[in-house]
Amino acid sequence: MVNVYGAKCIGIEAVPVTVEIDIMQGIGIHLVGLADAAVKESLLRTVTALQSRGFHIPGRKIVINLAPADMHKNGSGYDLPIAIGIIAASGQGDFPELGNYIVMGELGLDGSVRHVPGALPMVDLAVKSGRKGCILPVQSALEAVDNRMTAVYGVKDINDVFRILGGREPADDLLIWNSAAAAQGSGDAQNADDYPDFADIIGQEGAKRGLEVAAAGNHNVLLLGQQGVGKTSLARALAGILPPMTKEESAVTGRIYSVAGPDRPRAGAMYRRPFRAPSGCVSVAAILGGGKGDNIMPGEVSLATNGVLFLDEFIELPRTVTEALRGPLEDRTVTVSRLRSKVTYPASFMLVAASNPCPCGYYGDGDRCTCTPGRRASYLSRLSGPVMDRIDIQLFLHPVDSGLLMHGTKGEPSSAVAARVLRAREIQLGRFRDEGIFTNAEMSVRQTEKFCRLSTACRDLMGGIMERRRLSARACNRIVKISRTIADLQGEPDILPEHLSEASGYRFLDRQDGIL
Repeated sequence: MVNVYGAKCIGIEAVPVTVEIDIMQGIGIHLVGLADAAVKESLLRTVTALQSRGFHIPGRKIVINLAPADMHKNGSGYDLPIAIGIIAASGQGDFPELGNYIVMGELGLDGSVRHVPGALPMVDLAVKSGRKGCILPVQSALEAVDNRMTAVYGVKDINDVFRILGGREPADDLLIWNSAAAAQGSGDAQNADDYPDFADIIGQEGAKRGLEVAAAGNHNVLLLGQQGVGKTSLARALAGILPPMTKEESAVTGRIYSVAGPDRPRAGAMYRRPFRAPSGCVSVAAILGGGKGDNIMPGEVSLATNGVLFLDEFIELPRTVTEALRGPLEDRTVTVSRLRSKVTYPASFMLVAASNPCPCGYYGDGDRCTCTPGRRASYLSRLSGPVMDRIDIQLFLHPVDSGLLMHGTKGEPSSAVAARVLRAREIQLGRFRDEGIFTNAEMSVRQTEKFCRLSTACRDLMGGIMERRRLSARACNRIVKISRTIADLQGEPDILPEHLSEASGYRFLDRQDGIL
């Protein structure tokens, strides 16, 4: 009997799967171990690929077991370990290094090896299990090109695998960091041309300031304003002032994208923060994640981890979608449960929601709005109080004067704003070095009490704000977090009363009169 070691991804973690192959008296090829249709179909692909490379299939009984047998196996990644196991068990090849590597890959009918998702968790599993490394398709192995903790080989066809496992000739040229594909670079660097520049957006200086605060502390934002005032442009410009991800953030986000499959071709770690903008017809499963059985894939809230999730026409979204965001916005994780499985994904993202302020969409533009105060209140009430409590910063965008549009001068460029945001983020990284979080918005109640101590003057001011606006405890906590971010932007070690005053100004919908 021959054992080949593979892996299966559950969430962003990989667990070991052993492909056991035994050849005995009898006929037929039998695959057991709770394999799905894609795995069962691998037998025909594998047999055809081996025959195309000159190998023969023994005319005996071949039993293939995917252990542990009580865990469902899915996907086409088991093609390669099954093929290697058949060759080794039938005596057509000698592979002394077989037990030292995790091997995964989909086989083409000509023996080529194709991409499989989950490379980064598999490489981490190889490190944790003490194996020499991983053998993966080139396109998958490129994700781990920056990993130097274990050997990661990128193979193009099954003959490359024979070279590595045979151990009789050097295969250093197959190490992914020596490949020609890795030498081309990742293409993941921040490109300022991909996003609008704040300087090109005339007016809306108050909204720009609010977005700067949001970017500095990773706070959630609601943009209210009629169509054409620049909500979408500002949201996209926000992505351009965010600093690159740290190595820790990149590791988490990279694993999510690795499991989700190829979103875009890249080599190495992700340092560019994701910007996700799903359409208005997005479903709850697309937002939170889902799938059949235990093959639960990450949704938009996870794909936006350490980046921005932009939802346009937020109030018009189905209520089931907006209410589904309550858990991820508060817990920074999302748990998707099925009958026999449960998977938890990270979901630490910045929500930028944009919407019209009323049904007709013209409130705030002189007399153009035809909605009554009651209709406007009813429209805004589609967002429940718990959802609004979780949105830190609320910004109302008024139409820009035509004279300013035609003759106004450009404002501060995004590069200058990004420099301030980066300094504030660096302060937070130092503050939370031992806390397991990265930004002010991620602080728990305990951490807020620890890092946001208020002076007597600030406490008196905060008490007055709470009494006048009848704020919930969660809304109060959000204001304190925002004020901590404003202090970081100004390089102040302590929260001052003016920081609290500015922070409370970003919660105008908490007032009884709101925008009515």
